[in-house]
Amino acid sequence: MSSDTESTEAETTTDATADGTPDDHGTLYVVGIGPGLPDHMTKRAKEVIESSEVVIASSLYQEFLRDDGTLLPEAETDEDGIAIRDDGFEQEIVRSTMGRQIELARAAFDHVREGKDVAHVSGGDPSVYGKSDLIFKMAEEDDATDIPIEIVPGITAALAGAANVGAPLCNDFCMVSLSDKWRGWDEIEEKLRAAAISDFVIVLYNCWRNYEKAVEIVREERTDDAYVAIVNDAGRADAGRNGESQFVTTLGEAADHDDKVSGMGTSLIIGNHETETWRNDDRTYLVTPRGGRDVDDF
Repeated sequence: MSSDTESTEAETTTDATADGTPDDHGTLYVVGIGPGLPDHMTKRAKEVIESSEVVIASSLYQEFLRDDGTLLPEAETDEDGIAIRDDGFEQEIVRSTMGRQIELARAAFDHVREGKDVAHVSGGDPSVYGKSDLIFKMAEEDDATDIPIEIVPGITAALAGAANVGAPLCNDFCMVSLSDKWRGWDEIEEKLRAAAISDFVIVLYNCWRNYEKAVEIVREERTDDAYVAIVNDAGRADAGRNGESQFVTTLGEAADHDDKVSGMGTSLIIGNHETETWRNDDRTYLVTPRGGRDVDDF
């Protein structure tokens, strides 16, 4: 039985490899641009966006990409979204919105079959609460096995936010989205409680939804003096929706700072029992030592 199974798997793999992607197809790139500003975007992401015949991006991300020259200015784009560079390269720029994701995914498949490379832009990292899963689920739904897909990683909010407040993620940590659009709050609460009990440093995404409830759940399993950083628009300077900022408080007082939680660009970093503060002449930092190690351990 075992040998028959292994033989079948080998044959399947060989057949799939032999068929491959048609030579006349382009590639669908799902591109993470990090927080959005060029300083935090990888060279690979910039190259893919610049060289793709079709770029799908929200208005905000188009603005970021135009500001640094990755995309041509809006004034040089016609009413159909077509921009032509000085070297003659023609690029179609498509505005992405939440209500058009399925439509745009299918349109991207069509463009790839026409031989065009498509850059589907995602903020942060496309595989961290981004668009990667949608693209793969749509490919499965449409049996689009002929579509080559490549994920271009980016800096996610957890890492950008952590950099802004010091070194809070140097030990075990997890990320939890508070959005209950596709799953029930009971599931979110169960994960939050498990993370709190396990003493993970916790990074909360989508804090504009239910963040006070999330804080209260963690408080039931963690002391009120645990440190918390409220981070807004990490890595975006003044280009984000609300402006880049970070504020350090404690778990017991976090829910009292609703004015600091300004929208979809807000993340909360909740420290564990080892997270501590360090202050220099300018500001306060959060630090979570790896395994509780000290200088002598190095």
